[in-house]
Amino acid sequence: MPIRLLPSHLVNQIAAGEVIERPASLAKELVENALDAGARRIEVAAEEGGIALVAVRDDGGGIAPDELPLALERHATSKIASLEDLEHVASLGFRGEALPSIASVARLRLASRDGGASHGTQIEVDGGRVGPPRPAPHPPGTSVEVRDLFFNVPARRKFLRSAATEFQHLERMLVRLALSRPTVAFLLTHNGRKSFAVEAASSREGEERRLAGLLGDEFVASSLYVEHEALGLSLRGWVGLPTYTRAQPDEQYLIVNGRAVRDRFLSNAVRQGYRDVLFHGRHPAYVLYLDLDPARVDANAHPQKLEVRLRDSRTVHDFVRRTVETVLAGTRPAADAPGPIAAQALAGGTPAALPARPAQMGLAMAQRISGALDWTTLAHERADASPPLPQAAADAVGEGAVPPLGYALGQLHGIYIVSETAEGLALVDMHAAHERVLYEQLKAAMAQGGPPRQGLLVPQVLELAESEAEVAAEQAPLLAELGIVVDRIGPRQLALREVPVAFGSRDLAGLVRDALRELADDGATLAVADRRERTLATMACHAAVRAHRRLSIAEMNALLREMERTNRADQCNHGRPTWVRLTLGDLDRLFLRGR
Repeated sequence: MPIRLLPSHLVNQIAAGEVIERPASLAKELVENALDAGARRIEVAAEEGGIALVAVRDDGGGIAPDELPLALERHATSKIASLEDLEHVASLGFRGEALPSIASVARLRLASRDGGASHGTQIEVDGGRVGPPRPAPHPPGTSVEVRDLFFNVPARRKFLRSAATEFQHLERMLVRLALSRPTVAFLLTHNGRKSFAVEAASSREGEERRLAGLLGDEFVASSLYVEHEALGLSLRGWVGLPTYTRAQPDEQYLIVNGRAVRDRFLSNAVRQGYRDVLFHGRHPAYVLYLDLDPARVDANAHPQKLEVRLRDSRTVHDFVRRTVETVLAGTRPAADAPGPIAAQALAGGTPAALPARPAQMGLAMAQRISGALDWTTLAHERADASPPLPQAAADAVGEGAVPPLGYALGQLHGIYIVSETAEGLALVDMHAAHERVLYEQLKAAMAQGGPPRQGLLVPQVLELAESEAEVAAEQAPLLAELGIVVDRIGPRQLALREVPVAFGSRDLAGLVRDALRELADDGATLAVADRRERTLATMACHAAVRAHRRLSIAEMNALLREMERTNRADQCNHGRPTWVRLTLGDLDRLFLRGR
């Protein structure tokens, strides 16, 4: 075929194929136009999942009558005028393709009235055929009605799903847009029935009410608020507790400069922040707002503007990761924290009210980590005595107050510590709790040059598989950083010469084998820092106190006090909860007291 210019209606239909995938994507384009017009309230109505109708009405600035036909031309926009504008673009849309693309594959009615007009003007388009502008009654703002999507492109229409499925996509898109602009009221109806309605918010409390309306009360009750600024970057929002996780990443909302995006790079940064506390195979929930200089963001990297490209991506990645990591470090036992497990699930039935918001520490939290638990020095203390509170914990609970995890009463089947608190009792998984304490101590020691080591009076000879011995020889410098010094003395033999002081005389051979197995499994697929932390987690798990080991009251109390001052102590290294609180009210409900 010879080279030729494509007809304008075909060009618009091709553009529609890039921009308009389903009713949800056309609703996104129309709502973004309304937001760019300064709307304070946006109403969206859909019929048959949006296939039959998507109507968007706003109270924004409106369009002048003489500009209405121009709004339906390709590459016609009021949002940029030069390359410099494009490099600093702050609007959601700027290409000028949405309306003509939609009009080429549907029946469209556009009506608008700007602030200076005495009446509105409307224009209709049927499959790309533009009618003349006509006067029409209309309040200030703009209305767009899109009917019979893909009526003239049957090949595209047959790929649409059922009305219920399409509406699910549309509703999720509107939730994402409503989250991106808390100061704008939204109303969504489907087939004449209200799906959701949220009012504009001007405070954190108002935003949390919107979050509850859009994502549910449980998300708000199970999340931590974060707000941090540095390096010209600002991050605020809500991150779900590590125990509030999802089977799918369906409650992850990232808003960059007011634009809701799905960015794998930033999502990875958030997930890295959850690295030490997230249960295997689960996904965190969060709503995060990242603001930075528009010149550092390329919003023109995706046809539907769902992704962004960052100029100094590594700096942004580290900023997001460290911010999330730091706020989650405060998930430790506190006097007013409900605990990582919902106690109401143990007390029976659905609670009448959700638990109080979890206590959280500020971003300027103390990073002090104590040394390893010294079980032997506590053994001589009276069984009914408790070691003095660490100063950090004492400051937190106040003089004479009962510490958050209270005082130990005893062990349950050699697995759980039962402790009496000021409000009731606490149950602690002693292995999971000690594992987290040891892991945080090892990480802190690594930051200061490595954990203190002790030499063995007589080196211990280990018999290993030849492949394990080879891994030990290759990773000897990394093992030494971790506090394990070995020499290969034969094809299948290692001499263990030094071990971390914290591990005392535990099963040292098993400890080394577990560390080597972790390094062999990871191979070269992980960075050195990741391999180091995963091996530290394995070492901490191996060295933590085991089930059915009998502890004295003093030893139990020592572990409780360490938990209260250890970062991320609400979860073990694998993301499992370490403790649960049962208040007297919970116990009363369990035993039906007062009923």
